[in-house]
Amino acid sequence: MTAPIIVGAGPAGIRAAATLLAHGLRPLLIDEAPRTGGQIYRRPPPGFTRSAKELYGAEASHAKSLHATADRVCAQVDYRPESLIWNATSSEIDVLNVPAKVSRTIQWRQIILATGATDRILPVPGWTLPGVYSLGGAQVALKYQGCAIGSRVVFMGTGPLLYLVAHQYACAGATVVAVIDTARFADQCAALPRLLTQAGTFGKGLYYVAALKARGIPIFSGTRPLQVNGQERVDGVRFVYAGKEITLSCNAVGFGYALRSETQLADLIGCNFSFSELHRSALPDCDPFGRSSVKGVYLAGDGAGILGAKAAEAAGELAALSLLLDQGIGGKQQRIRQLQRSLQGALNFRRGLERAFPFPTDWAEHAPDELIVCRCENVSAGELRCVARDTQTHELNRLKALSRVGMGRCQGRMCGTAAAEILAHAAAIPIDRVGRLRGQMPIKPVPFDMTVSTP
Repeated sequence: MTAPIIVGAGPAGIRAAATLLAHGLRPLLIDEAPRTGGQIYRRPPPGFTRSAKELYGAEASHAKSLHATADRVCAQVDYRPESLIWNATSSEIDVLNVPAKVSRTIQWRQIILATGATDRILPVPGWTLPGVYSLGGAQVALKYQGCAIGSRVVFMGTGPLLYLVAHQYACAGATVVAVIDTARFADQCAALPRLLTQAGTFGKGLYYVAALKARGIPIFSGTRPLQVNGQERVDGVRFVYAGKEITLSCNAVGFGYALRSETQLADLIGCNFSFSELHRSALPDCDPFGRSSVKGVYLAGDGAGILGAKAAEAAGELAALSLLLDQGIGGKQQRIRQLQRSLQGALNFRRGLERAFPFPTDWAEHAPDELIVCRCENVSAGELRCVARDTQTHELNRLKALSRVGMGRCQGRMCGTAAAEILAHAAAIPIDRVGRLRGQMPIKPVPFDMTVSTP
């Protein structure tokens, strides 16, 4: 029998692998990173001297526990780190061993996609300057490389990750100039009933805010970012706060608007998608057991919708139990119901977060024509508007074909959200009607000199 495949060794993938292993199955675990942990529990390279407490803060104990589980599991399964899945079909995946530059085609019958998420970006003028990073990129620099993105850093955007990364930088000794949040304090107050359903998680968020304020770091709420200043690199930011324009001096900026799910593999495999109002994006369809619309394909973690690390673990276990159930290995109905209740609670909390840190739906209205939306192809907001209006384009892939937006290295990961917002605004249609950028192979860039090994 073909071994089940798990894509991703973050919280969801590790928990799925541990569950299958506990029931006698030895899955193939494929991960692009050199070490397990995913983004939130990203592990530093060997010889790194910062402690778990310094790296993960309040999550240090849980991170160490997950890493220990990962080490135990990876020693018993077919674990392949530094392996990039760059193509997928309804029966095969193409996997590149990055260090060796060798690609192999692997057959699959059952596959758990725990592909995680990336930053959701809404650009501002100046975002292509050296010294501007996504929040996730700023976090990677700190966790994996032990360095800050600058000596005077501004964090800008909205969402829980904004405060988490700012707090991590402050604790690491970096100078955090300010936190600039587009959400209003009134938004957080309105979200309290849902946020209090997970008091522990909510309390951590309050702690991050309080710790930043205790260090004298100003927090600006209800803002509208205007520009990242600078010529050869960042030297400041400009934004609107309480009706006034404010300029702050800095030499680095970390910014982002929460996260977006990585769904390209599910798309190439043929999963059905539906628009999610909560996530303001199209996501692969998923039933309460983690099954997708394609037989043998299971979805887990942030790749199926952003619910957080603890929920990702629950979803990974649930997907694995559903896979086992479909193989005739049952007897875990009570555990399945517990996991489903846990995920429903996480979904309710996620709705609270969306109320507390709402997506700035007026972003496209204020984006200037000269703003570069797609940095790979150097496509501006004005060009997108002209194409949409001159050709009566109402669909995102048509806009891509006519403007080249999303045709670069990132395959629309960085520009797709912004392009969709610009198109919806220019065409005066709801965001759910513009569609989504279809996944294309190679999902990520691959070297021309790689060796392709056929089965």
